[in-house]
Amino acid sequence: IIRRLEIIGEAVKNVDDDFRNKYPQIPWKKIAGMRDIIAHEYFGVKLERVWDVVRKDLPHIKQQMLLIMEKENI
Repeated sequence: IIRRLEIIGEAVKNVDDDFRNKYPQIPWKKIAGMRDIIAHEYFGVKLERVWDVVRKDLPHIKQQMLLIMEKENI
């Protein structure tokens, strides 16, 4: 799970600024920030926080992203 969050965060960093600005409801910076924490904190990563993100934040973000993908025909 941690590796997948890292990949998502890295992918978010490659999203065009215009696209990010078009969809400000997505917490782009927070997603990228989580990646940085995971990638650089190593043993300092709080697994409780990761689990909270997986349980609480990801389902909401996923739903928003699915709507965006439908709207953008992606």
